[in-house]
Amino acid sequence: MSDMTLKDGLTAMEVASYLRRHPEFLNEFPDLALALRLPRDQGAAASLASYQLDVLRDKNRELTRRLRELIEIAHENEQLMIRVHSLTLSLMRATSLGDSVSRVVAGLTEDFHTDLVRVVLFGRSDSAPVSEWLILEAGGKNAMPAFAEFLQRNEPLCGRLQPDKLAALFGARAGEVQSAVLMPVNGLGMLAIGSHDMDRFHPGMGTVFLKLIAEAITASVARYPLD
Repeated sequence: MSDMTLKDGLTAMEVASYLRRHPEFLNEFPDLALALRLPRDQGAAASLASYQLDVLRDKNRELTRRLRELIEIAHENEQLMIRVHSLTLSLMRATSLGDSVSRVVAGLTEDFHTDLVRVVLFGRSDSAPVSEWLILEAGGKNAMPAFAEFLQRNEPLCGRLQPDKLAALFGARAGEVQSAVLMPVNGLGMLAIGSHDMDRFHPGMGTVFLKLIAEAITASVARYPLD
């Protein structure tokens, strides 16, 4: 073994000498420890076998932790899908514009445990309920220039909204909103959800379920044209 020449001209003795001078080497490359073959008579190599076992246990613990996280995420997604499905069914049963938007707010408040909800519709309707959560903008999207870029992108916006947007949506309660999500309703308006928790909505969060909710609301509201 001592005469074995390795790649780049290194000999086995030089590699062994390096490892003796750097006993922490396997801490930085634990996968290498698992690849080493121990002699049948372990003797002095028993500590390495023990180290290999520790590495395997650490890997097992990490895999178990990651599996547990994936199971939790899958469970949360399943619950979210059930809630989105329930909201969609509820909107399908709506019989008027007022009934539709009322079901939107009730579903988001009760099933999704939201703090503040605002539905913005571009147009007028005599049948729509009068409430702080419903904003009817007769002038259309052009009357809300603060949201021009958002409406053009036609994608959910998550995180902290600018003060002018918060004021337009939540009025006197704008100061309560620490984080928010804003969803376009396909040219018909917008849906805004405000939270007292600054971490509930953030730019890096997934938007798949938000898009499904927006699509369900769009389909429901579109059945009742605004003036």
